[in-house]
Amino acid sequence: MTSVERSLVATHASDTTHVDAAAKAATLAEALPWLEEFSGATVVVKYGGSAMENPNLQESFASDIVFLKRVGLNPVVVHGGGPQISQMLDRLGVESEFVTGLRVTTPETMDVVRMVLTGQVQRQIVGQINRHGALAIGMSGEDADLFTARRRTTTSADGDRVDLGQVGDVVAVDASFVRTVLDDGLVPVVSSVARGEDGGTYNVNADTAAAALAVELGARKLVVLTDVPGVYAHWPDTSEIISQISVAQLRALLPTASEGMIPKLTACVTAVEGGVEQAHVLDGRVLHALLLEVFTDAGLGTLVVADDGS
Repeated sequence: MTSVERSLVATHASDTTHVDAAAKAATLAEALPWLEEFSGATVVVKYGGSAMENPNLQESFASDIVFLKRVGLNPVVVHGGGPQISQMLDRLGVESEFVTGLRVTTPETMDVVRMVLTGQVQRQIVGQINRHGALAIGMSGEDADLFTARRRTTTSADGDRVDLGQVGDVVAVDASFVRTVLDDGLVPVVSSVARGEDGGTYNVNADTAAAALAVELGARKLVVLTDVPGVYAHWPDTSEIISQISVAQLRALLPTASEGMIPKLTACVTAVEGGVEQAHVLDGRVLHALLLEVFTDAGLGTLVVADDGS
């Protein structure tokens, strides 16, 4: 290679470095007003789906949570673990039964739910976050009576009432322990198991639990991570994603939503109607989705706001 060729290569490399540096600087400049706006805000994140199963997405999520904490926000993670529960039940030879999308939870199944959510999935999330700094602490919805649940029943396709066993609806939230953890500068990681009014233990929907906790904490934002890009305008047509929607508009879409999306959309409605300023349906399959949503002008997914648009 001649001296002229070497000079051209060096110049090109330098130009590329300057372009990359300029792009990073622009991203940081764009984030600044959002950093100021959300400083000190509590953000409840419902974690599940592909983001919880893919190793790269797990790492992306953990680093995002730590970043939020380091720049002055107060993230709270609420997680489910349906696929992991099903895998363990299959391994143990216990058949899974679902009615209208809800897992029938016998005492035997409840033992597995409790073990997987609090003993396996939660420990994995806490460990991933803590690899970036000793910030996360795990807790169950049973701890300090965080979630209290009431036994839930549903109606089958034939119109018959079905007892789902130890499946519950959240009827009360005591977030005092979560507040203590936040005041200590830590990140609560909460599994969606609840103490029952009757003294039993209940499996509760993680989307519902996250919304109830967001309301009780007076959170600034609820983020629901999903396996879709956002709320579809005309499901099952997936060609158009709604970037912002009011609670009333979202309610109108609920009857046509897919079965798996109904709890997530209902959680957003519950949160915003309960005083949470914003709820966000976000694609958890996108690397660093949380940071892109919170700290960029364009954002991702679908933003749910109060009916007056505030």
